[in-house]
Amino acid sequence: MSLLEIENLSLDIGATPILKGIDLSIEQGEVMGLVGESGSGKSLTALSIMKLLPSGARTSGRIDFAGMKILSASEDEMCALRGDDIGMVFQEPMTALNPLKTIGEQVAEGIRLHTGASRADAEARARSMLERVGLPSTKFPLSRYPHQLSGGQRQRVIIAIACALKPKLLIADEPTTALDVVLQAQILKLLRELVDENRMGLLLISHDLAVVAEMSDRITILREGAVMEAGETARTLSAQVHPYTRQLAQASMHVPVRQVHHSVPAADRKAPLLTVENLTKDYHSQRTLLFGRPQPFRAVSNVSFSLDAGQSVALVGQSGCGKSTLSRMILALEKPTSGAVAIEGKTTVGMNDAALRSVRRKMQVVFQDPYGSFNPRKTVEWLVAEPLHLLEKQPTKAERRERVEQSLHEVGLKPADMKKYPHEFSGGQRQRISIARAIITRPRLVVADEPVSALDVSIRAQILDLFADLNQKLGIAYLFITHDLTVARAITDEVMVMHEGKIVEAGKTAQVLSQPQSDAGRMLVEAAPDLHRALAKKMQEQG
Repeated sequence: MSLLEIENLSLDIGATPILKGIDLSIEQGEVMGLVGESGSGKSLTALSIMKLLPSGARTSGRIDFAGMKILSASEDEMCALRGDDIGMVFQEPMTALNPLKTIGEQVAEGIRLHTGASRADAEARARSMLERVGLPSTKFPLSRYPHQLSGGQRQRVIIAIACALKPKLLIADEPTTALDVVLQAQILKLLRELVDENRMGLLLISHDLAVVAEMSDRITILREGAVMEAGETARTLSAQVHPYTRQLAQASMHVPVRQVHHSVPAADRKAPLLTVENLTKDYHSQRTLLFGRPQPFRAVSNVSFSLDAGQSVALVGQSGCGKSTLSRMILALEKPTSGAVAIEGKTTVGMNDAALRSVRRKMQVVFQDPYGSFNPRKTVEWLVAEPLHLLEKQPTKAERRERVEQSLHEVGLKPADMKKYPHEFSGGQRQRISIARAIITRPRLVVADEPVSALDVSIRAQILDLFADLNQKLGIAYLFITHDLTVARAITDEVMVMHEGKIVEAGKTAQVLSQPQSDAGRMLVEAAPDLHRALAKKMQEQG
């Protein structure tokens, strides 16, 4: 008997059918990859196993876990299973963690609840598990709260909670989306070790085919709540018998058709659009030196570079290397400790609000999580028009509406979408709205902070095509902050590798990512998942 057997699982929410006859099984010690686009039913399949479905949900079919019939189990029986025999890693760690409890308390809580361990024993086990996922107590005390950690660090806390009791089945819903490629490789290696050591079953839900190809033994591909194809991972992704499998594979390796920004001879070169000179940022922490003086933490150290009009440059590096701090200083959202930032020759450091207003018309930002940057109570028309307050001459109501319609059209949305609210759109559509908001002032520079990391492969391909199209039509220059080297290869002319606050390597994207010269660059390239490489390795292992 399989550890988990799902047969003909159907799910309706209200009058809407969500899952349509899902069949899936997982053996002990096996990794099952569950793949599909947003809205395909991946997460709701996982929530059906946990019996954590929204009110009004109706299920039919069969889910058996270690001999227990899940669909007919009582809530008390499910509470005994959750966290003990079945663990779950949720996609968004900040919403899954209690902001009022320390990370030590949250990892120890499940240990105490399910084993009856003493507070001291539970705390010791929590400390050991956090160290196992790369959060040693010497650097990350158990007394820290979630808001004091980065996104990647919070995700590791979630994995520690889920794995603390060595569950028989672990459900990991996009467990590495927030992580850079090096941390992602470490977490995937840890999950694989836990599977092998404990004979644990793992249901790995991901939109990254390279990760699934590297990790999973078998794969199930969903589309609109139905199974399109299933089988051994290497053979399924290599043969691509079903057209939808082929579509996903092509989208995961999609490279937009774009006009490459060629270097201009020095004699003909105009002033750079963006100039960063010796930029440094220090933060003062609670740590002290021997004589009790505050010890500053240097997040960005003496960074210099320039970016020309229409150029597309990637800034890559591990979490915590200083990428986001650097971008905030470029956007004049944070003051540097020393150094200068100039847009078209105008230095922004020390500018008053009135002067900054004119500069900010020329640069905008696209965030990783568009929903978090939107006011959920405002319509799309209001949200997209928001940056227009930066213009010297304020447009009339009719002109505002016309400019919003134009921006929405440029990102592939319709004028009718203006009256809708953010929650009425998919993740990919919300990112399009975010881009529409960024381009409405016709900026010269867009800083894109992980703009596609949370999107599935098909939507990611569309958004990358959109970026390339806007670059060609409007001449917008991009600074892409990303940990996804596939994105850097696909959309940028040059790449800068950042490590511990410094730019340690820079050059043409193809050259740097094929033959990195720095240790940090080599580490990123070696850790980055690659679909072709993963499939070749699996096929070789299987003979």
